[in-house]
Amino acid sequence: MEKIYVHPLPVRIWHWINALSFILMILTGIQIRYIGVVNLMPFKAAVDWHNWIGFVLIGNFFIWFLFYLFSDKIKVYHPELSPMKHFRDSFRQMKYYGYGIFKGDPNPHHVSVYHKFNPMQSMTYQIIMLLIVPIQFFTGILLWDVERFQASVNFFGGVRVVDTVHVLAFIFFVAFIFIHPYLASLGHTPSAHFKAMFTGYEEID
Repeated sequence: MEKIYVHPLPVRIWHWINALSFILMILTGIQIRYIGVVNLMPFKAAVDWHNWIGFVLIGNFFIWFLFYLFSDKIKVYHPELSPMKHFRDSFRQMKYYGYGIFKGDPNPHHVSVYHKFNPMQSMTYQIIMLLIVPIQFFTGILLWDVERFQASVNFFGGVRVVDTVHVLAFIFFVAFIFIHPYLASLGHTPSAHFKAMFTGYEEID
């Protein structure tokens, strides 16, 4: 079994800070949203934790962004493929996830240092990290201090609109928290990809 180093230490630190913070944000968000129904913690504690962890996540996001922007690791998101080949490879990966995996077909994607993501992952993660996450952060900041950002809140349609967008992104991340570990369990062993996010090394059969 060959091992290749595909997850540098900064990425692994960022990943686990991000994972823990998002879980705490979801729990505190549920407490804030469903006060009187859910009793995980006092309401004020939930608000305080939600705000502070939110700023930790924003800082963590910029660490991720700057690391990839100023290193050659950005190639994992932008492999040198033609758009048509990327589409074909994405379709093959979709077929594998849809029914090939249940037939015992081999994964069409082969991990390497600069191709650790399959085509579906590279596109999905870019949409999440460069669109959905910034929207969640932006709406969160507006809701953090509505009075200070009243003009911006009104520009985007008022508190109800901003809050609705924030909650929709929240629902997406709740779903992601369940889907992501499931997909991560589809390595050559159920724990292989999880171990790689601790050690940095992916095992290649």
